[in-house]
Amino acid sequence: MRQHVTLLGAFLIAHSALSLLLAMILFISIAGGGLLSGDATAIAITGTVAAVLAGFFILLALPGLIAGIGLLHHKKWARILGLIVCILGLLAVPLGTALGIYGIYVLTRDETSALFT
Repeated sequence: MRQHVTLLGAFLIAHSALSLLLAMILFISIAGGGLLSGDATAIAITGTVAAVLAGFFILLALPGLIAGIGLLHHKKWARILGLIVCILGLLAVPLGTALGIYGIYVLTRDETSALFT
């Protein structure tokens, strides 16, 4: 099970990295669109929208990133945080659902809980 926990931690970090990349792409494309227009009002509105959306995706990515790092280091708290992230990830079809099912399977096994004592 140790290998599954390590793999799950790496998957959670990769999934969070994809969310952070999405946040960066959204920010650049939305704010850039406003900058290209040259209109001060459009720049203000698109900049605000870009910052809010990017912040939202960053906030969604942080728990998975923290849980993934904790799982790689076999921290006691990371198992519970990982379960929470995986359960919430079930709603993110299809990648989050697959990761959530795998994470719930790995983190609820008796052998896994023995790793975190």
